[in-house]
Amino acid sequence: MHNAGGGLRRKIWVAFILQITAISFAAVIGVYAAATVIEDVVVKRVLLHEANYYLERLARDPAAAPPDNYFVRGYLGAAVAPEELRGLAPGYHHSGSAHSDLVYISDSAAGRLYLSLNETRTHQLALMFGLALCSVIIVIVYLTTWITYRASRRALSPVIALANAVRDWDPKHPDIDALLPENLPVRADGDVESLAYALHGFATRLEEFVERERAFTRDASHELRTPLTVIKASADMLLDDEVPPFAQRSANRILRAVRDMESLIDSFLILARESDSGLPEEEFSVNDAVREELDRAQPLVEGKAVRLLFEESGAFALHSSPRAFSVLIGNLIRNACQYTEEGSVTVSVETDRVVVRDTGVGMNEEERARAFVSFFRGEQGRGNGHGIGLTIVKRLADRFGWEVGMSSEQGAGTTVSVIFPDTQRV
Repeated sequence: MHNAGGGLRRKIWVAFILQITAISFAAVIGVYAAATVIEDVVVKRVLLHEANYYLERLARDPAAAPPDNYFVRGYLGAAVAPEELRGLAPGYHHSGSAHSDLVYISDSAAGRLYLSLNETRTHQLALMFGLALCSVIIVIVYLTTWITYRASRRALSPVIALANAVRDWDPKHPDIDALLPENLPVRADGDVESLAYALHGFATRLEEFVERERAFTRDASHELRTPLTVIKASADMLLDDEVPPFAQRSANRILRAVRDMESLIDSFLILARESDSGLPEEEFSVNDAVREELDRAQPLVEGKAVRLLFEESGAFALHSSPRAFSVLIGNLIRNACQYTEEGSVTVSVETDRVVVRDTGVGMNEEERARAFVSFFRGEQGRGNGHGIGLTIVKRLADRFGWEVGMSSEQGAGTTVSVIFPDTQRV
């Protein structure tokens, strides 16, 4: 089962991480682009202002020297300018090794002024200030995101706590009060409180339903078996007395009907039990259990030209409910006997499966598709069945993790196999 709380926290954390990464990347790119553009504009304006300022000083003091500092170096007149600058026209130019210098040239009454600015040093200075600004922005973004994440986590904590309570709630051993808002590890707000009360109400109704089902199962097990026991005992007493053949046949039909009803009740009670506590599991021999069910089915073929055969090409044991296994195999055998008027019903125990084959009427493709549907009976059906034998087989197999397969040919018979994934050799 997935951890709902951990999953929700992880999604929130991933969302904030992606948000931080995207904002940080955008901030770095933005600051770098802005620094590059501003650097170009600001450097040119600096050179322009530096040239105007020097020319103003030169007008006041003809002996004023051109600028000469860490960033800018000036030359007045082509005679003193470096050779690579002498042939350049007024304006902005790039020169020096790898064009690392930005040169501004302007003409004045005092002569041509050359100002050369070292762009490498200027770029380093701009990059340093840009990184400082970017760092401040990223720190602010991180702090804001962290505060938002903490606030979101606090807001979602009641939802996560409620999800954990629902995840850990065991219907077989329910603690319904664990779903109440006051029992959550964090304080719930109005919406979560409403949801918690709704879940608590639903769990209460579910527990009441399960308790009614258990009570019905207990009562039905007693109330239905008691009259069947009386009927069975009375029919046995009739057979012990010297009665006419007609009465013996009637008593035998009563006994067969009682056995069918007992098997049907067992099937319904097994399926009705939601908890496995009513179905104790133990290790049992599949071969012995099949042999017992074949003995019980012998009266079903009396008076018919049908043989019950048992083949053992393998032997294995199961750790499961022997009663559920007996009900499943018994239903398959009774169903095969009911739809077979002559020939044989063969039950084979192989290494990992039990196969029931009959030479009965079989089924066509449409009937095979509906064979496991409740109360469905084929057009060639015989006897007094209710069309729920294969349905019970399918439901029992699904409940215990067994696999049911069927093949059938109309007029040739039907084969049903039950595969058991966890077998133990004996």
